[in-house]
Amino acid sequence: MSEKPRITILDGGFSSQISCYVGDRVDGDPLWTARFLQTHPKEVVRAHLDFLKAGADVLLTDTYQASVPGFVRYLYLAPPEAYKLLGYAVELAKQARAKYLEEKAVSTDRIPLIAGSVGPYGAHLHDGSEYNGSYADTTSKETMIEWHRPRVQALVEAGVDLLALETIPCEKEAEALLDLLKEFPNTKAWMSFSCKDGKSLAHGEDFQTVIKKCWDSNPKQLIAMGVNCCNPQFVETLFKGVNDDRMESPIPFVVYPNSGEKYNSELGWVDRDKCDSLDTFVDKWLDLGVRYVGGCCRTYAEDISKIKKAVEKWKSSHE
Repeated sequence: MSEKPRITILDGGFSSQISCYVGDRVDGDPLWTARFLQTHPKEVVRAHLDFLKAGADVLLTDTYQASVPGFVRYLYLAPPEAYKLLGYAVELAKQARAKYLEEKAVSTDRIPLIAGSVGPYGAHLHDGSEYNGSYADTTSKETMIEWHRPRVQALVEAGVDLLALETIPCEKEAEALLDLLKEFPNTKAWMSFSCKDGKSLAHGEDFQTVIKKCWDSNPKQLIAMGVNCCNPQFVETLFKGVNDDRMESPIPFVVYPNSGEKYNSELGWVDRDKCDSLDTFVDKWLDLGVRYVGGCCRTYAEDISKIKKAVEKWKSSHE
């Protein structure tokens, strides 16, 4: 009997889950949910805990849009305090994990991991450029590395199990982050991109070409390549054929798309009733080689529960 592939369940959209507790609309805030590290730390823990109870094997820290310059500018913190707040995000995730393990008395062979969320440079510009990667045309790799370095260092020092280099819209920033990752040789990471369709990164580069190039540049530290914060309908086309010439050592894939809803700047998220639940896509994704699966914007703990059930069903059918 062949060994069952190991599938890791990620958490869902943190902004969606924490909104169940804070009641604040966070879309459009220059710090997004990272503001809640200062204002609502107990609710941050509760949102993390919801995902663990739903079956997540990995928690992403509430740091997607967090940075030292951002905390200095919008929370009026001194740089050392801003740096400390990044580490506090890891501590809150650890608190949720400890509470979960205490409540569930979970065996030590399934201790959830904590991934430090590292969102794109464009998110802190607060001009929408993270959705198209246009800043790659005017920003050097060195500038991106200098901006990312303290946030990555703070997360690593605070004890994350790995990094989630996520929602990257352009090849240049991917290269910058991979160069930076080498400064932390004992740290593992996955890298996931933002794509505008079933073929291209948000900035326009060919997705398959870029992920192969990135993977080959640092296979010792990278654990997966993939996509997040996109329409789930794009996923199959994006990944199909990537590993056709890599059958002996295929690239593991990480996938955590949005719900499929569209964002309207005036109305917010729309068309939820037109979306298929993410769990209905899971079989095809796992068949393609996806080994890390979860949700992004507009996905909740209940969606992660459904994904977990779909994964278990797929694994049973492949025994």
